[in-house]
Amino acid sequence: MMKSIPVQEAVGTVLCHDLTRIVPGEFKGRAFKKGHVITAEDIPHLLNIGKEHIYVLSLGDTHIHEDEAARRIAEAAAGPGISLSECSEGRINFIAEPGLLQINTQALAAINSVPDVVLATMHTNQHIPMARPVAGTRIVPLVIERERIEQVEAICAAHYPVVQVAPLRQFRVGAVTTGNEILHGRIKDKFGPVMRKKFAALGSSVMGQTFVGDDPQATRAAILSFVAEGADMVVVTGGMSVDPDDQTPASIRSTGADVVTYGSPTFPGVMFMLAYLGDVPVLGLPGCVMYYRASIFDLVVPRLLAGQPVTRQDIASLAHGGFCAGCEPCRYPVCPFGKSA
Repeated sequence: MMKSIPVQEAVGTVLCHDLTRIVPGEFKGRAFKKGHVITAEDIPHLLNIGKEHIYVLSLGDTHIHEDEAARRIAEAAAGPGISLSECSEGRINFIAEPGLLQINTQALAAINSVPDVVLATMHTNQHIPMARPVAGTRIVPLVIERERIEQVEAICAAHYPVVQVAPLRQFRVGAVTTGNEILHGRIKDKFGPVMRKKFAALGSSVMGQTFVGDDPQATRAAILSFVAEGADMVVVTGGMSVDPDDQTPASIRSTGADVVTYGSPTFPGVMFMLAYLGDVPVLGLPGCVMYYRASIFDLVVPRLLAGQPVTRQDIASLAHGGFCAGCEPCRYPVCPFGKSA
């Protein structure tokens, strides 16, 4: 199937795979492309990159070349919102459109349990703000048994899609701000500008902001008013602690909303509340959302904008990766925060 030929005897033969050239700290890339016909002038260059032999393949019906294998794996695993790169050095990358990256992690583990098959991805449920590579696939050897690729294709078909991007909807968001100190002008509201900036970065907009002080009935009425006006989501800021004057959780419950959770295993973001009033998410946001670049807001809101129901179990799973290390400077999202499996 495959035999080794000294490069000095390779003039006139056809490369059956890409050859890589590496100069530490300077360059790593393709030196010779698959299909290149070796010439006498190529021999010194091949020797300089450490290639004293090349391989000639004779593929039968039972084996597949690395390029075809990568293409078949990628085409089987890629779903909506994903395009595929050209094959280079046996590898194909998955290019994501903007949106919420979603990985079927169980299927991913099954695929990588097939011998000599590699499919690596970024963490699931990440917001992808602009087109970028999010996964890559290849096989380990130069050729692989056909039945192994067919096994991968069967896994992908049973769990399709393995890698996809869900577009974010453009929500109209109602903001309800509690606190007499803000209502009466004793301190300046800081939540409103933060909310507008965060939602704008996700393609949504704050339709209005209502200041209600510490009156639970006024908070309840403001939430219901936004829902009646067609809000796709309502966020309530302030009043989320256990102090006697902090009545936001009780106000949200009084609307009749179905509470998913009050409390989240994330630092920052413990005093977070998620409820649904019909199909409208109602969020109680703790003060940390104002001050931290990454908080519970950034882990949950993109999933809601993608139309993904968020359950109590989803919130509980955030515990693994839910502790912010407080790095200076903050590098989120290039960090472990919120990267639960």
